[in-house]
Amino acid sequence: MKIKFLGATKSVTGSMHILESNGKKILIDCGLFQGRREESNQRNRNLPFEPQSIERLVLSHAHIDHSGNIPTLVKNGYGNTIYSTFATRDLCLVMLKDSAYLQEKDAEYLNKRNRKKKVPIITPLYTVEEAEKSLELFKGVGYNRFFYITSNIRVAFYDAGHILGSALIFFEILENRKRTRLLYAVDLGRRNLPILRDPVQVKDVDYLILESTYGSRVHEDFSTTKDSLAQTINTTYRRGGKVIVPAFALERTQELLYCLHLLEKDGRIPKLPVYVDSPLAVNVTEIFKLHPECFDKETKAIIEKDELFGLKDINYITEVKDSKKLNRLEEPCIIIAGSGMCEGGRILHHLKNTIEDSKNTILVVGYMAGNTLGRKIVEKYPKVRIFGEEYSLKSEVVVFDTFSAHADKNGLLRYVEQAQENLRGIFLVHGEEKESQALKGSIEALGIQNVRIPDRGEEVTL
Repeated sequence: MKIKFLGATKSVTGSMHILESNGKKILIDCGLFQGRREESNQRNRNLPFEPQSIERLVLSHAHIDHSGNIPTLVKNGYGNTIYSTFATRDLCLVMLKDSAYLQEKDAEYLNKRNRKKKVPIITPLYTVEEAEKSLELFKGVGYNRFFYITSNIRVAFYDAGHILGSALIFFEILENRKRTRLLYAVDLGRRNLPILRDPVQVKDVDYLILESTYGSRVHEDFSTTKDSLAQTINTTYRRGGKVIVPAFALERTQELLYCLHLLEKDGRIPKLPVYVDSPLAVNVTEIFKLHPECFDKETKAIIEKDELFGLKDINYITEVKDSKKLNRLEEPCIIIAGSGMCEGGRILHHLKNTIEDSKNTILVVGYMAGNTLGRKIVEKYPKVRIFGEEYSLKSEVVVFDTFSAHADKNGLLRYVEQAQENLRGIFLVHGEEKESQALKGSIEALGIQNVRIPDRGEEVTL
């Protein structure tokens, strides 16, 4: 039995790993790599394995850095089942098509400039039609039940508490009359966040593949989030500015709307317009309403009394012409738009039109991977490039870690401690190297020594 680590090793995007047993190859996640444009383009277009060699694909959740390259896999020859939870399947129905649509539109926009400059035109990684074809292969499976993906490998999904439908993937492999239990905990959610249930603690594990996004950091308590959010909105409102939020259409947008709803209801922020400028976010919000099985008790109680995302002045923007009108607004407002790392989508147009005005605030509520525009904004580069043009960063930048859906250092260590009785090895992925190294040291301090940080392309025999 072998594991080959092909993505999100010493980095946080492009999750992709292969489990091999009895000659059968199981792909775990198939995410888009996000970073420097040329490197991303090459890595995403050129899969590091032959797609026809994969027996099955098992998907942990619908975030694009875990699911976004499935259409490339399928267009290059993969035709077998893709297993996920029901909510993940439903989310991928809209997210993969949206990913393709944005690629097509970004290519169309950039190619207008490229033709004028007489440089080669670009093509999208995959089309909407190719994304739709990949969706035919999905098979939804409920939480907390075993199902066989090969004759000797059975799998169960347990709630990861990360986003709607996210799963910890538990593999039980029978090989040479020996049973091995492997848990894939990438991404692992936080306890006590709004809307979703807490992650399930799986204890009977031989090997653990664990994320390390926040391997050295501790999140502020989520109870402080509403205070900080209210302060940011009120400060920007007094300046007469806009709050621009690059947010993932999945989970982060819904959590933000939830908090804004509570703040407005309590009279802690003015009743200013809120624009969700993302057709995907509109669709995702509707999918949330279809999956109450993922909600925690508090959220179910709120739904019984009120509309979960029910701000009175919320405006869902789907049409391009309505999105463009937002750039002409002069009064204070909140604009939430994708993509979360500022690497595509409508957020780029809003940043282009607001980033050089000091009245405005760019509110960062999610993790920004290295070399993305979002990371450069977080690090407050004096100048950034948007659609190939240079802009001065004059807007205030406010960063909230409290919205993070990833377990922090303490949460990761707690999870390992409760699973360590039979642990024979831990592999740390989905984290920049310094975070992985810090978490490795903390885990070893618990008395667990077989902790590895694999390189990309590294293969390990279990």
